[in-house]
Amino acid sequence: MMDEPMSCHTSFRVGGPADIYIAPQDRKELVSTLVVLTMHDYPYIIIGKGTDLLVRDGGIRGAVVDVTKLNGIYVDGTRITVEAGAPLKDVCNAALENSLTGMEFACGIPGTVGGAVYMNAGAYGGEIKDVLEWCEVLDKKSMKSYVLNNGEMEFGYRASVVQSKDLVVLRACFLLRVGDRETIKRTMDDLTRRRQEKQPLEYPSAGSVFKRPPGYYAGKLIEDAGLRGARIGDAQISEKHTGFIINLGNATASDVIRLIDMVQKTVKDKFGVDMYPEIKIIGEDRRRN
Repeated sequence: MMDEPMSCHTSFRVGGPADIYIAPQDRKELVSTLVVLTMHDYPYIIIGKGTDLLVRDGGIRGAVVDVTKLNGIYVDGTRITVEAGAPLKDVCNAALENSLTGMEFACGIPGTVGGAVYMNAGAYGGEIKDVLEWCEVLDKKSMKSYVLNNGEMEFGYRASVVQSKDLVVLRACFLLRVGDRETIKRTMDDLTRRRQEKQPLEYPSAGSVFKRPPGYYAGKLIEDAGLRGARIGDAQISEKHTGFIINLGNATASDVIRLIDMVQKTVKDKFGVDMYPEIKIIGEDRRRN
C-alpha cells in the first residue's frame, strides 16, 4: 500500500504516512521482500504491532514491513517456538493451555515476540532473557539467518544484540517448566487485574515512555516534578500512571514529543537526572512535497 497512515499501525494512534507499507504473508515472502528492498537500496523498517513506537507527523520515507502475519506458535514439551509476529499474549495463553510456567510476567505486555526479544521486554520481575532459549535472526547485509542462544543475545535492560547489530528476529524459542494450570491462571489473572487498576489502558499509549534511571523510578520522578496530568494538545501525562503519556483523542506526534521534552528538561532541572525514552521515535517531522 502507498501512503499508509502509521496512526493505523501504532498503539499511540498517531503518525504520518509511510511511503510504502508491506505485510508479508510468511517467512519466505518476508525474506524475498527484504532482498528486493536491499537490492534497490531502498530504506525500510520492520514493525510488529507498533506498541513501543512513535512515528513523527511527517511519516516515514521508505518502506514499512509489517511482520504480524508471521504468527505461528508451536508447543513441544516444555518448549514453545514462535514466529516473530505472534502477539506475546498468545504465547502466554499457549503456555497456560499446556500448563507451562515461566511466561506469566508477560501476559499483559502488548506487542509481538519479535519486539519483545528486540528490547528484552519485562514486567513484574520477569524479562524475556529469563525464558528465551534461542532466537533465529536474519542479517540484513548477507540476508542469511542463524541462531543465537541466550548467552549470545547480549541481553541488558531493554536491550539486546538484535538492537545493537540491527538484526531481524525470525523465530524465538522459550524454555518453560511444567506447572499447575490453575496456579498459572491465577497469577495471570492477578497481573492482568493489577495492570487494569494501575495503568491507563482505556487510552491509546505506548506503555511506559521512559527507561528506569539507575536508582530511581521514572514515574516517581515525573510525579515529584509536578507533572502529573501535564498536557500539550491532546497528549497528556496520565494521572493514573505518570510513566505513561496518553492520547486523549486527537494528539499529534509533535504533541507527544514536546511533552517528552518537557519531562526531560523538568526532571533534569529539578533532580539532575537524565530521562531516556524507552519507546522508539522514528520518521520525519514534516512531509516533503
